[in-house]
Amino acid sequence: MAQSSNQPTDLPVIELSSMPANESANNDHTTPATIAGVSLLTDFDIHLFRAGKHYKLYEKLGSHIITHDGVQGTYFALWSPNAQAVSVIGNFNHWDRGRHSMYERPDGSGIWEAFIPGIGQGEVYKYYIQSRHNGYSVEKGDPYAFRWEEPPRTASVVWDIKYEWNDGIWMAERRINAKNPQPWSVYEVHLGSWKRAPESGNRPLTYRELADELPAYVKELGFTHVEFMPIMEHPFYGSWGYQITGYFAPSSRYGTPQDFMHLLDALHQAGIGVILDWVPSHFPGDIHGLIYFDGSHLYEHADPRQGFHPDWQSYIFNYGRNEVRAFLISNALFWLDCYHVDGLRVDAVASMLYLDYSRKEGEWIPNKYGGRENLEAISFLQEFNEAVYTTYPDVQTIAEESTAYTGVSRPTYTGGLGFGMKWMMGWMHDTLKYFAKDPIYRQYHQGDITFSVIYAFTENFMLPLSHDEVVYGKHSLIYKMPGDEWQRFANLRTLYAYMYAHPGTKLIFMGGEFAQTSEWAHERSLDWHLLQYDFHRGVQRLLSDVNQLYRTEKALYERQFEQGGFEWIDFGDWQNSIISFVRNGLNPDDKILVICNFTPAPHAQYQVGVPAKGIWREIFNSDSTEYGGSGISEDGELRAEAIRWSARGFYGVSRLTQNGQLRAD
Repeated sequence: MAQSSNQPTDLPVIELSSMPANESANNDHTTPATIAGVSLLTDFDIHLFRAGKHYKLYEKLGSHIITHDGVQGTYFALWSPNAQAVSVIGNFNHWDRGRHSMYERPDGSGIWEAFIPGIGQGEVYKYYIQSRHNGYSVEKGDPYAFRWEEPPRTASVVWDIKYEWNDGIWMAERRINAKNPQPWSVYEVHLGSWKRAPESGNRPLTYRELADELPAYVKELGFTHVEFMPIMEHPFYGSWGYQITGYFAPSSRYGTPQDFMHLLDALHQAGIGVILDWVPSHFPGDIHGLIYFDGSHLYEHADPRQGFHPDWQSYIFNYGRNEVRAFLISNALFWLDCYHVDGLRVDAVASMLYLDYSRKEGEWIPNKYGGRENLEAISFLQEFNEAVYTTYPDVQTIAEESTAYTGVSRPTYTGGLGFGMKWMMGWMHDTLKYFAKDPIYRQYHQGDITFSVIYAFTENFMLPLSHDEVVYGKHSLIYKMPGDEWQRFANLRTLYAYMYAHPGTKLIFMGGEFAQTSEWAHERSLDWHLLQYDFHRGVQRLLSDVNQLYRTEKALYERQFEQGGFEWIDFGDWQNSIISFVRNGLNPDDKILVICNFTPAPHAQYQVGVPAKGIWREIFNSDSTEYGGSGISEDGELRAEAIRWSARGFYGVSRLTQNGQLRAD
């Protein structure tokens, strides 16, 4: 997460008109006045909206280019129930607040409408709202706009988002494979800092430039998906996209909506899925956004004990308001529908679940039962997941949830929240804490590396090494590792190998794949020059190989959410800091033996139990010379003999380097 650009707003606030600098083709007063009686909304639409069950509001509210009685123009619809008057302003009328008035529907829905002839693609606009309360008036962007001006400009843009997709094969295979176990290896990306164009003032790459480079790179590394940190329009670049004003618009910093579609299309054609970060937990206090929208707390709670987020200086959605729930769920389905997105990673779920999140005594209001759970938010998340999986059963929702809340990735009919997966934050914290220790002391902390298996199957877990772990003085992954240069890289390779052997899906933040040395900074490119050095290329090659292993070896993913997919062999050899276990596929004969040595000390004759006698063939070793390691190995295989060892019926003898993974042949 990152903080908002704004401190809490003293409300009400009156904003003076601010004319964007760009000019429209229609920049005189000849634009006809609004035509009354034009509507895309039916009585049934209004019924669903007021009940909070209209999940395609983006087809009805906002701005839409239409033809009415042979006249082409733009239809505008805005929910503003506490407004006394609303008008559409823009370059086309010189931001004249009195020229293009909207008409309030007589059905009590609070929706205002207008049809303006001659207004089309690319017109910038805002709504001028005069409230019924306190003489408040304000200019607002359109909550449902498909495009916004590039910040720091704040107007919405009339835009048609039609696009000719070329990802039919991907979408068909996604439907076919939806019910089968799938490997999910995710490459997390911040679009503005993955790679920049130094020849053009060090600007970020555009969506189309990224489409020329990112799919090939991700495919070469073997990741199955990319996850984009929020790309929805946000005024403050330093928020990393987590402070959103334009929920239905990809950021104009990198191009048009169609340009972003082109990027997603290119990824799909390369066989790579796309996950978007989605932020229904809070929104910023920028006055052109959702805050105090019509002179009332329309989208947020009025009481700051419920409606203001102290950590991020932002505002919390009122999940108990039907129209707000419909807005958010429509937004989620919009990205799945119009942009062919394959998954949504929901940010800051823990902050939504608990009323006392990051609050002291007296700073929060208990629920109706006196508890700390946010019952309205829980109900909303359940409804969100039900709506997503009912409409798109072949996508995934993923929760960033850091507490012990029960059933995050369990079905709603059992009382769960209904997510497909949950980030395994406990694994991340324990693992990084363990690897930060000098290997000589790891023998006293064996529990840090083994504890995760105790709860590994209570949820459908994704193992994250995300952007949050490489910022704000936390150091890059390579500099979290102890020792000299050789030891740091050996430790990092071991961490990645252990991560991919551990049950659960995987996520690695960009730069980690080649051992970025500096912390991530959103205003500059990754340190691609490091790939001229052998150690960095070795880590990159290891990630490519371990991704390939994960995708092809069914024992590593078929039962990654099931207890039966994992068996301990030995977790008690703390003196040597060694653990060994077996990963099982659906086929009883499909097994992979994993042996992890978390110290630099090799073992020439190390005894380990195995589940079957015969020849075991080495298929991966993080200490291989091709990755920058020592190359000590068992020359490809070992023989397991029928001699009882511990609780297992057989044992093998293996030389152990920093990490080895072996499979029955």
